[in-house]
Amino acid sequence: MAVGTAEKACCTPIKPRIGDFNTRTKLPCGVGVEHIYRAMTEFADFLKFVNTQLYTRKIARLESLMMAANFSSLVGEFVGATIPKHCSAIVKNRYHNGHPDLIPAGSHPGDAVQHGHEGVEIKASRYLRGWQGHNPEDTWLMVFVFDSNRPPDVSKGVAPRPFRFVTVVGAALTKEDWAYSGRSEESRRTITASVTASGHTKMTANWIFRETRP
Repeated sequence: MAVGTAEKACCTPIKPRIGDFNTRTKLPCGVGVEHIYRAMTEFADFLKFVNTQLYTRKIARLESLMMAANFSSLVGEFVGATIPKHCSAIVKNRYHNGHPDLIPAGSHPGDAVQHGHEGVEIKASRYLRGWQGHNPEDTWLMVFVFDSNRPPDVSKGVAPRPFRFVTVVGAALTKEDWAYSGRSEESRRTITASVTASGHTKMTANWIFRETRP
């Protein structure tokens, strides 16, 4: 793949601005908007470092290299692991595939719980709605919506563009705010649950970040 000057310019993500955060948002477990801002900024710095190194080797940017779902997982995992660096009130859940992703510090031995009742579940998505989880659950869900290129863009003639966070929303959801996503008999996709209109309304009403730049 040819890696041109447009790719070089897009190696630098658009960083979030602190002025685009909602100071009136309600967040759980001692998490503040400044902690989220710092985690998002660190991801932008990380992605710039990786993409710049890839560019020197004439390799596509990470978001254009990884499968779309895997890149979304990377965004969510990075931010979820970084928020506790800046917020001592919360820690990463050390239980393998434990729920939720972040739990109150000192609430469980070894900072590990298979299924806790307090904390924050973190997800990242390119979409403004239809966010998915494995099961309908009572949980405080935070979603980081971003925009970036994907692997098929080159073959489709889609121009390079830098990574950017679009919005972050979050709220306490109940099982009633989820619905199982259907699939055809031929599909091998794992059955998941999607946030319904009621859940979407709760989360967008309690928005955390909205990018104001065009």
